[in-house]
Amino acid sequence: MATGPEHYREAERLAGMAHHFTYGDGADPVAGGALATEGLLHATLALAAATAMSAPVDGAETGMGTPEFAAWYEAAGVKPRPKGGDPE
Repeated sequence: MATGPEHYREAERLAGMAHHFTYGDGADPVAGGALATEGLLHATLALAAATAMSAPVDGAETGMGTPEFAAWYEAAGVKPRPKGGDPE
């Protein structure tokens, strides 16, 4: 499992490798295509994490409910802070 930022970094890394194998001196377009596909998966997961984490939560605004928001924070490796902003 990876956090949203880790998925983002992995997508960037795989995009570079895919370019090398598809267009560079790696000369293996099949491997390049596989790397590009895996990179797209990581980019999609990073986008999902970033989108979910941007939703407001305190009940006054529209957005994701508190349990779902907390689950995304947990999945992204960031602990939600208690109301008031002070760490526990």
